Amino acid sequence: MNYQLTDTQSVRATVSLRRLWPLLRPQRALLAMASLALVSNTVLALSAPALTGYAIDHYVQGRDLPGLARSCGLLLILYGLAGVAVYLQSVWTGTVGQQLLFQLRKLLFEKLQQLPLSFFQVNQSGDLISRLNNDTDKINLFFSQGLMQFVGGLITMFGSACFLLGLNPRLGLVALAPALFLFVLTRLLAPLTRGRNAESLKSLGNLSAESSDSLENFKVVVAFDRQDYFRERFERANQLNYRSALRAGIANQLFVPTYALCSNLAQLVVLLYGLEQVARGELSVGMLIGYLVYVIRFYDPVRSMASLWATFQTAMAGWDRIFAILGLESTLQVLPVSQPVEENALRLELRGVHFGYLPEREILSQVNMRLEAGKSYALVGPTGGGKTTTASLMARLYDPGQGQVLLDGRDLRTYPADQRSRKVGFILQDPFLQAGTLRENFQYANADYRDELIAEMRMETLLKNFSEGLETQVAGLSLGQKQIVAFMRAVLRRPQLLILDEATANIDTVTESALSTILEQLPVETTRVIIAHRLNTIEKADQIYFINQGRVQLAGSMAEAVQMLREGTRFS
Repeated sequence: MNYQLTDTQSVRATVSLRRLWPLLRPQRALLAMASLALVSNTVLALSAPALTGYAIDHYVQGRDLPGLARSCGLLLILYGLAGVAVYLQSVWTGTVGQQLLFQLRKLLFEKLQQLPLSFFQVNQSGDLISRLNNDTDKINLFFSQGLMQFVGGLITMFGSACFLLGLNPRLGLVALAPALFLFVLTRLLAPLTRGRNAESLKSLGNLSAESSDSLENFKVVVAFDRQDYFRERFERANQLNYRSALRAGIANQLFVPTYALCSNLAQLVVLLYGLEQVARGELSVGMLIGYLVYVIRFYDPVRSMASLWATFQTAMAGWDRIFAILGLESTLQVLPVSQPVEENALRLELRGVHFGYLPEREILSQVNMRLEAGKSYALVGPTGGGKTTTASLMARLYDPGQGQVLLDGRDLRTYPADQRSRKVGFILQDPFLQAGTLRENFQYANADYRDELIAEMRMETLLKNFSEGLETQVAGLSLGQKQIVAFMRAVLRRPQLLILDEATANIDTVTESALSTILEQLPVETTRVIIAHRLNTIEKADQIYFINQGRVQLAGSMAEAVQMLREGTRFS
């Protein structure tokens, strides 16, 4: 599967909203109450102009002060109830937006955890962080602030249009004519605004990725005194984001002056035509004033929708970028057990394994290996020969393109992730430690951890490398100290297969000797696979495999392995 995330696809808004509905379904009750408050506010707001026109015609012109006072009191009650409805609607929609944001980020983060390493190798972490933070926030902004305003505007426009056509059909058609032009214009410009907003979000993700890469590699920047190089790269990314955001802003604002112009034009035409009808006695003054208020009620939401439409397009563009990840499926699926486990099986076996990170470039070809329980194996070979790739297949960080990897006589792909991780331990050259103390890191990797295991595994000597023992914070540790913690964390789990990929590369020889002693405390059935360049690290291995050019050959002895390394043996 190709895990490279491409540019945002153009998806119709109705399709995008349909995809979002499963996340909104738990908030049905709040949405229903917010909708009820919205309808109540709209009905109250639409009642006011008719009451105003009636009061002018009957109470103002007739100088009926008590009747005018009653009308003003009723208007005050209507506006007060409308204010309460608006407040409740804001609270409920804000809650829906925050719940949606929480669920969306949770769902996206869980999906990222399910995807294989190949996904993260072809996508920048900064862009993924931008999708997780910025794009989800765009959706929250629309649902918490814009959605009900958008729907409320539509209801207000519909109600106002009904009053306009019902009170005076000819004048109503004149008032609504500019709206037809706006509808056509919006349909024509929607793809442009959505595309520009998608470009802006993508450039923001690139800017985030560039910032993340620069900060992560800051030591290298300082060591080579090349702040200017990274400054120029950041400047290019920043300029690209600026231009994309500017183009998106211009596209978003195209609607605002056009909507305002049509609104003012409609009011002017209604006023002129209405005055003519008043002069002919076909329309009262109060009705004309009320009619103008309805025109304003119709076109005010239209003006608001100029900015709301841009917010909506940005939210949908963000949702497309999020859905591009949510729609992915991991290739590392757990397969059903289709064959019985072999008796007296090897601890691990590779049968005819082929693998390549890219389909057109094969890294390993026809690899066959047999690892017995309780023995120690070393993988040696020149840089780039395929040692780490082979170890990664053993831990199922990747699946082979062809062939099988068997663990205890069973296809490695049939083990659930938790069961596989208990059986296989992997110590990387560049260790990752969770923020916190040493104890917390041991607990993070081993649910059954207890402090007594340190003594049982004879690790007290290693703890002397840390001033505060198990309470030492991992922040600020040297690379060598981090490797020691990673080593201890993996060994404390007592895996059946332990893979060490240059796990002692940054550790002094005295500490390495202590680590070797600890390895001897592992259960006798534990199989060890060691990748190292130090000869003293691999000299005690029971068997040595030489890996080069993606092919594997069993070396007969340590001397033969050294000879292979010196000659750089190639496979024909």
